[in-house]
Amino acid sequence: MIRIRVFRAIDELESCLKFVEGHTKILKVFDIAMITSANVEWFNDPNTFVIAAESTEDGRMLGGARVQIAGGKYPLPIEKAVKEIDERIKESVEEHIPQGTGELCGLWNSREIAGMGIGSVYLTRTAVCIAPQLKLKTLFALCAPYTVEMGEKVGFRVTTFLGNNGTFYYPKQDLVATGMLLPDSYTLETAAPTEREEIFGIRENLKQKQVAEGIRGKFDLYFDLEIKNKP
Repeated sequence: MIRIRVFRAIDELESCLKFVEGHTKILKVFDIAMITSANVEWFNDPNTFVIAAESTEDGRMLGGARVQIAGGKYPLPIEKAVKEIDERIKESVEEHIPQGTGELCGLWNSREIAGMGIGSVYLTRTAVCIAPQLKLKTLFALCAPYTVEMGEKVGFRVTTFLGNNGTFYYPKQDLVATGMLLPDSYTLETAAPTEREEIFGIRENLKQKQVAEGIRGKFDLYFDLEIKNKP
């Protein structure tokens, strides 16, 4: 079984180290270890919350993502990544801070669970699910091409007001990333109806077991999404 849980970064240093170890392995495969969301300053950031996908058998971290709340001592990864390409990103983030905003970043899954949809589907869905607990009305994301479609399903929309109609050459010239923004995590009015129903169902019962399904077949998935030490 795979368990997906959420914790504040500063509360679990050992788990953060496991996250970085797994994330770094995947980035090296694609030769993009310089990506801004891969730095480790967030270990000490009370505004960063980690989503971990772990094996219930031995505790191995199989995938993960982070949600960083804007307005703390560190800029969002998307701000650092895009600022030299389009300086309007800083102003855009600041405009959303009063109502609560942050970023879904650092998304990865190990090769061991590739094809199960953990990274592209379930971790993305979880980030949107927990946004209200973190008092975030909106969420930014800088997405690789293969995650844009899932982002749109859960309600993200391309930031056409930034970059080249929302796209950027990042983290290097032969790769394209898409800036996205979830406009309302509370209502999810921009999400696909099936995704909205799925997310609301998890929000109503933050500890639940599901029989999930990816292209590799069915597997047991346990959500444990009640966040301790919320902002």
